[in-house]
Amino acid sequence: MDAPLSIFRPLANLTGYDIVLASASPRRRELLDLLDIPFRVDTSYSVDETVPEGMAAEEIPAYLSSLKASAYPIAAGEKKIVIGADTIVILDGKVLGKPSDLPSAVRMLASLQGKTQRVITGVTVRTAGLTKTFSAESQVDFGTLSPEEIAYYVERYRPLDKAGAYGIQEWIGAAAISGIRGSFYNVMGLPVHRLYQALKEI
Repeated sequence: MDAPLSIFRPLANLTGYDIVLASASPRRRELLDLLDIPFRVDTSYSVDETVPEGMAAEEIPAYLSSLKASAYPIAAGEKKIVIGADTIVILDGKVLGKPSDLPSAVRMLASLQGKTQRVITGVTVRTAGLTKTFSAESQVDFGTLSPEEIAYYVERYRPLDKAGAYGIQEWIGAAAISGIRGSFYNVMGLPVHRLYQALKEI
């Protein structure tokens, strides 16, 4: 006779909540799916992502994640959770955003060769009664690729929607990433372990 299925459900404390992921990123959607909780994606509320002058690079992701989550209305007593996130890549103290076009993606990837970059994701979890914001950092060691390999990646994967011009879960992650210190999922765009812990406390 088969053993009965476990009655355990992850994050049962969130039962009855409308959980909203305020991000159009397919990678964040995929990562949040790993937590086995129902959620929906809503990008209806855009924000001005201008960063205050003089803000330290390390503080930018948390600041932007808070802006994104705060843009969504939550009525008093409403059982809604909004999750906002933002990821940046820092190389030699400078922030690498998303490339504006394919040539800029090539230049960005060339600048990463043989160096270690910092990938920081800020996350904000917001309900009617509380707001939690945190950041997670991973250090990524980038190997060396030939110009032809960089061109291949850029032309095939067209990483224009990715900070630092690459997705670690794609071909380039296998071909060029020699080491990671910190969360792999954080480099993809969402530190799901930290998020899981935060959601358990709601």
